[in-house]
Amino acid sequence: MPVPTSLTQPEGPSPVPVTSSTGQSHAAPALRSGSLGTADIAFFVVSAAAPLTVMAGVAPLAILLGGIGAPVGYLLAGITLAVFAVGFTTMSRHVRGGGAFYAYITRGLGRGAGMGAALLALIGYNGMEIGVYGLLGTATQDTVHALTGADIPWLPVSLAGLLLIGYGGYRSIDFGAKLLGVLLVAETGILVLLAGGVLVKGGADGLSLASFAPGNVFVPGLAVVLAFAFAAFTGFESTVIYRREARDPARTVPRATYAAVGFLGLFYAFVVWIAIQAFGDAEVVAAAGADPAGLFFAAITTYVGAWAADLMHILIVTSVLASLLAFHNAINRYGLALAEEGVLPKALARVHPRHGSPYVAGLAQTVLGAVVVLAFALAGADPYGQLLLWVNTPGMLGLMALQLLAALAVPLYFRRVRHREGALRTVVAPVVAALLLAAAIALVVAHLDQFTGASPTVNTVLVALVPAVFLTGLALAQGLRRRRPEVYERFAAEPDADPALEPDAHGVPEPAARHAD
Repeated sequence: MPVPTSLTQPEGPSPVPVTSSTGQSHAAPALRSGSLGTADIAFFVVSAAAPLTVMAGVAPLAILLGGIGAPVGYLLAGITLAVFAVGFTTMSRHVRGGGAFYAYITRGLGRGAGMGAALLALIGYNGMEIGVYGLLGTATQDTVHALTGADIPWLPVSLAGLLLIGYGGYRSIDFGAKLLGVLLVAETGILVLLAGGVLVKGGADGLSLASFAPGNVFVPGLAVVLAFAFAAFTGFESTVIYRREARDPARTVPRATYAAVGFLGLFYAFVVWIAIQAFGDAEVVAAAGADPAGLFFAAITTYVGAWAADLMHILIVTSVLASLLAFHNAINRYGLALAEEGVLPKALARVHPRHGSPYVAGLAQTVLGAVVVLAFALAGADPYGQLLLWVNTPGMLGLMALQLLAALAVPLYFRRVRHREGALRTVVAPVVAALLLAAAIALVVAHLDQFTGASPTVNTVLVALVPAVFLTGLALAQGLRRRRPEVYERFAAEPDADPALEPDAHGVPEPAARHAD
């Protein structure tokens, strides 16, 4: 049934009128509003999590350290983040800015905390992406060696990946969504193929539900499993970054968030359980200890065939590429939003006239990635043990800290505005999520040596980077307040809205929330 255009116009920034040197007015390029549906956004955030890489590369360690109860750790992490998503997505219907985390935190905790969150987001997402170029190099090395027996250097692969991902970010957002959709289906498909083989053949000793028995779940290694599990969800919250490009964002963003966290939680738990069934409850821990990197390859060789193991090697490389592209797009949009705020150079706010992409922010991010990768290579660092783990770790902790701050911001924001949301969404769920996230961060920090394999001194530095960056943001906010008060005052303001009135989730005008200074 045809619907009037006025009713279907997607929410998002309209092209800004610009007057040329001839005096003629034309529209400045803008992001492509209305480009992304629920599935598109979900593809971005699930791809960022790199399910195949997480399962084949990390899940064996979770089994080794946590035993056969490891699948429940992923379920518990998923439940925690689903609780966080309740308040997070409720706030997404009220805060329409492109700054995602920092916009939410500003509205709830004030501009100082918001500025700290903005820097933390830049460091967090950059850390999560740039470190993975080391993984791209080593994963490609392993794949080429497994398939051909040849040994190749990792650095040219990582640099080629930088160029490829830079090009993907330069193209339109719908191009990226389609590409990620294909790659995500491929990487999850190979795991489904493994699951089918195990289920059809009944596993090593018959299918067992012992993994879900309390005696196998609540063991000393559960804390380590939970730390691994929370790390496996990193990036799921980036759904809100694509609000300006979403169709009907008030519905699309929450649906994509719940779809992403629900899929990841259930899929991770199911695949880890399948791996346990492939070797048997009594044998899987020993198998994981003997060859953690080869656990999934051995399983798929046994239950599907050697050709499937070869295909899995290739798909791990494409899984890493998908994760890189997803994080690259998220970083670009944070850079764009901060440039529009006047915090970063205005050049980063340029949008490509044909592709509708923040291409200058993308170019800057690609250059930064190249500098970091080359610096580690020149220092003779290991691409996995140092480039990946040392750069990823503060990124992961930074994003977890942002989740905690956002959970704290939700009830404080809703205390100051008139709304029709229930207390469960605006108070209970965010407070519970904040407590659970604080516990998750403590678990990760307590078991950081399991992630990095580094010395206590290195781990202390990696952890300290997170509060140091946040405090730098607080200092930057005070500097802006004194020297550039106009930038400070409009930081994280609602786009194209009357500053005195803004609609609530039901379209009712209500007083705009005041920022706490």
